[in-house]
Amino acid sequence: MSTLPTIDMALTGQNIVNLRVNTGLSVKNLQDIFGFATPQAIYKWQHGTTLPSLDNLVVLAAVFQVQIDDILVARYV
Repeated sequence: MSTLPTIDMALTGQNIVNLRVNTGLSVKNLQDIFGFATPQAIYKWQHGTTLPSLDNLVVLAAVFQVQIDDILVARYV
């Protein structure tokens, strides 16, 4: 049986931080882009507590000018 990938939430969160910083955006900038009332969702993504929904991943990929696969970090267990 082949090994299937799982998403490493902590590394994905760190990747979101790195992409955000490399793009020159603050958490507040992302909050405004998404129209969130508070930045809590973004902090949860960055800390690896939750993952962005698929539609939010599409927006993140567009904002960071990367593919969704460049945001998610998969590991094989």
